[in-house]
Amino acid sequence: MMNGLEKSAISLDQVSKVFGKAGGAGAFTAVDTLDLQVAQGQMLALLGKTGCGKSTIFNMIAGLTEPTKGRVTVDGHDPFRDFDAFRGKMAIVFQGDRLLPWRTAIENVQLGLEILGKSSEERRSIAERWLETLGLRGHENDYPHALSGGMRQRVSIARAFATNANILLCDEPFSALDEMTARKLRAEFVKLVKENGKTAVFITHSINEALEIGDRIVVLKRPANIAIDVLLTPEAKADKQDVIRGQIQGVLAA
Repeated sequence: MMNGLEKSAISLDQVSKVFGKAGGAGAFTAVDTLDLQVAQGQMLALLGKTGCGKSTIFNMIAGLTEPTKGRVTVDGHDPFRDFDAFRGKMAIVFQGDRLLPWRTAIENVQLGLEILGKSSEERRSIAERWLETLGLRGHENDYPHALSGGMRQRVSIARAFATNANILLCDEPFSALDEMTARKLRAEFVKLVKENGKTAVFITHSINEALEIGDRIVVLKRPANIAIDVLLTPEAKADKQDVIRGQIQGVLAA
């Protein structure tokens, strides 16, 4: 859902993804003729039941798999065929923190910066700044086993922001945390995305989470196609949240 003045950061045009030989026995259509454009600076919550194709869409945007039909572009490039063009321009926050256990918090945050060839002084300065921003000052030299689940996910988020990637892809990054910790971290994450002008696609199966983090919610039905696409202005979140929740529940219950 975009107007003509907005530039698309992510675009899926008539995209389908079939696993197995199309038309053959056992072929499975995960995504069916999907059109989806994400504007620069938008925080999109991609919502749907397990098996609706969220992860397949995520993997195509990330360049991990290519569509069977149609075209995926990210900042004007094909993320699968031009994978190297996205070095340092796209960051992923996973459901698990995926920290390297033999590296300290600050060493984990520096990982992407090492790949980008930054100097040791620049890497450390950037990593220290993001760890402090995420409330982890004093834990720079702690190993992952010494950190709580919430703290480890904060390190993971710091690692994503440290590369200054324009696009953030988030695969249910707070689902393993208790609700109090998750809610606080969601609010901080949204604030950082907006303050730093990032574009984010956030996969979730939680209606509450989608309403909390998204300024746009796209609800998918199986095989992945758009059932609901709604922009959430601050006024809509305040006045129409119950109506939107009811619409989403209706789709998910079908």
